[in-house]
Amino acid sequence: MKPGTASAACSALLRRDLLLVWRRRGDALNPLLFAIIVVALFPFALGPETTVLARVAAGTIFVAVLLAMLLTLDALFRSDLEDGSLEQLVLSPHPLSLLLGCKILVHWSTTALPLIVVTPLLAQLLQLPARVLPVLLVALALAAPLLSLIGAVCVALTVGMRRSGMLLTLLVLPLIVPALIFGAGACNAAQDGFAYAAPLLWLAAWLALAAILAPLAAAAALRISLT
Repeated sequence: MKPGTASAACSALLRRDLLLVWRRRGDALNPLLFAIIVVALFPFALGPETTVLARVAAGTIFVAVLLAMLLTLDALFRSDLEDGSLEQLVLSPHPLSLLLGCKILVHWSTTALPLIVVTPLLAQLLQLPARVLPVLLVALALAAPLLSLIGAVCVALTVGMRRSGMLLTLLVLPLIVPALIFGAGACNAAQDGFAYAAPLLWLAAWLALAAILAPLAAAAALRISLT
């Protein structure tokens, strides 16, 4: 890989961010523990009836995973802003949208991917039918990167503000509701024996559009926030 190229810059940024996550691996486990605790508490609230738990299992897991990811969004650019490296990214000769895309990839791989891996355990806690689990995994695999992409745009808009956590939540949640509706709707359709491909295709189309536009929007928002 030739030094000074965009690919070299992306590789260095990925290594740096992954190393920072590893050094703060205790904080990286917080979303995972949050999702497990939330899902584990539902049987105590709803009772041990298998039919009741199975009916709400997919939606509960979906909400728990998305909220767990939401906890980490505020820190997406916060440490870079504090140590001055965020300004260096903006001033870099390489495309800012590409560099931000690398940071979004790190956020997804270190936050969403562990949550998706632990989803079968969460499904067992709520007695989710086995035939619905593959649909739930596919829906989460589509919705989780969507949250990272949309969240990055909202974080870029609020990164220069102090105590922007509540504002960030108010910005992100309305944009994520359609993903929740389609994802949970696909799982409910699979559980009732109906066709579930259409909601997943809508999620895939939205993800493809966000993968193209969100890094560009995040780069523009970041330049506005830092000026």
